[in-house]
Amino acid sequence: MAITKLTIQVMPAGGLLDEKTVVLGERFMKKWKLPGNSSMVLHFGSAKQQIKIISAAKLEGMRVNQALAARLGVHHGQTLCLQIKPSSRTIIIGPLIGVMVSRVHANSPDKPFSDNTAFCNELTDGCRHLGGAVFFFTASDIAASNLLTISGWSYHGRWRKSSFPIPDVIYNRLTSRKLDNKPSVQQFLREVKSRYNTSVFNEKYLNKTEVFDALRQANGLSRLMPESHLFRNAGMLSSMCSKYATVFLKPITGSLGKGIIKISKLPGGSYVCHFTNVNGTVRQSYPSLSKVYALISGKMRQRKYQIQQGLRLIAVHGRPVDFRALVHRGEQGAWAVTSVVGRIAGANHFVSNIARGGAVTSVKQAIQGSNLPSGQKKSVYLHLRKAALDIARGIETQIKGHFGELGIDLAVDTNGRVWLLEVNSKPSKNDNTPLTESKIRPSVKQLLLYSRFLAGF
Repeated sequence: MAITKLTIQVMPAGGLLDEKTVVLGERFMKKWKLPGNSSMVLHFGSAKQQIKIISAAKLEGMRVNQALAARLGVHHGQTLCLQIKPSSRTIIIGPLIGVMVSRVHANSPDKPFSDNTAFCNELTDGCRHLGGAVFFFTASDIAASNLLTISGWSYHGRWRKSSFPIPDVIYNRLTSRKLDNKPSVQQFLREVKSRYNTSVFNEKYLNKTEVFDALRQANGLSRLMPESHLFRNAGMLSSMCSKYATVFLKPITGSLGKGIIKISKLPGGSYVCHFTNVNGTVRQSYPSLSKVYALISGKMRQRKYQIQQGLRLIAVHGRPVDFRALVHRGEQGAWAVTSVVGRIAGANHFVSNIARGGAVTSVKQAIQGSNLPSGQKKSVYLHLRKAALDIARGIETQIKGHFGELGIDLAVDTNGRVWLLEVNSKPSKNDNTPLTESKIRPSVKQLLLYSRFLAGF
C-alpha cells in the first residue's frame, strides 16, 4: 500500500485557528471519506489530542495551531506519514523516532554529537524525504523523563532541545556497555514498551561468546564458524595451539580491534605474540606456551576473552583483508544485505579496523587485488552476501532481543572459504560508504524504512 505523506504547517498563535482545530487538505478528507467538522483524536507518538477536522481545498498538508504543535512536538515544514482510521476516529501522524545516544555536547552547536553529527544530520534529512520525525536523547534525558514526555535534540535550522512525546520507535545507539546496562535505561525501555507499545531495536550489545555459542545451534551455520570458545585456562590454550598454527584471543566485549592478541607457534617450539595498540602492533617472543599463559592470565583477571582458531586470510600486497557486511530489516521487516565492503589492514597491523589504520575498498577491488586463486574470485562476492544473510537470520532465531541492524565481519581464507569473525549490534557509522550532500546512504534509508514499518505506516 502506498504511503501517504503530508507537510505540517504551524500557524501563529492568536490567528483564526484554535488549538483544538486542525485543517487537513481536501484530498486527504476525500480519500478516507471524512465529513467536514469531524471530531477525531490526533496521535503523534504517545501524544493524543481530541480535535475537530476541517478541510481546505488546495492544502497539501495539515495546519495546526502553534500551541497544539508545541504540545505534540511537531514543527513547521516537517514531512510526516499519515494514517486515518475512520472506524476508531483516529488520525495518526509520524513515525516519531527516538535515537538513544551516549552523549550530547551542548556547547558545540555545529557538532553536538561529535563525529556522529553527520550521521544524525543524515537521519534528519532522510525523514524529510521518507516521512517521519527523529530526535536524539541520552541516558540523562531518560532520568529526567516523566514517561509522558522526554527531552531531546532535533534539527530545524539549527540543533535545539525541546520536549517530545514518547516515540513510536527507539533505535538504541548507545556505544557504552555501562550506559546500555544502566538500571534506569533498562527500566525506561521496559516501561515504554509495556505502556506505549514502543518498538525498541538493537536493544543490547552482543558479545563474542554469546554469538558463537548461539550460532552453533543454528542449522547450516557450522560451515561458517571457526573453532571458538570462552577462554578459561592453560589447558584450553594448549589444546587450541596444538590444533592451529595461529590462534587469536579477543575480548568478548571488545570493539575497534582493541585488546586482540595473536599467538603463533614458531619452529622449535617457541611462540610469538602480537598485541594491538594505538601505534600498531607490538611483537614479543616467548620460549614456551606456559610463559605465554603467564602473561595472559594476568589480563584475564581484568576481562574475559574468546579464543578463536586463526585463519589464513587472503591479502592485498601482504596485508590481511576482511569484509564488513551491513544487514538491515527493511520496509517489510525482512532481513536484507545493504552493503559489503572490503577492509585492508594498515601497515604494522594485523587487524583491519578503520580505527587501527585500515582502509575501506570495494569488495571487487579487494578480491581482484588479493592472492586468492583467480578461478575462485568470481563466486566469493555471492558467498559473502549469503553468509551475512544466513548469520542475521541465525541471530534472530537463536538470540533473545530485537535487532534491526547488524555489522557482520567476515573473512575469506586462501582456499576461498568464507568464515564469520564477529557480529556487531552497534556498527560504526564512520567506516562504511562516504556521505554525500545530496543523498542518504542505503543503510540510513533502511533504518528509517524499518522504523516506519514498526510504527505501522
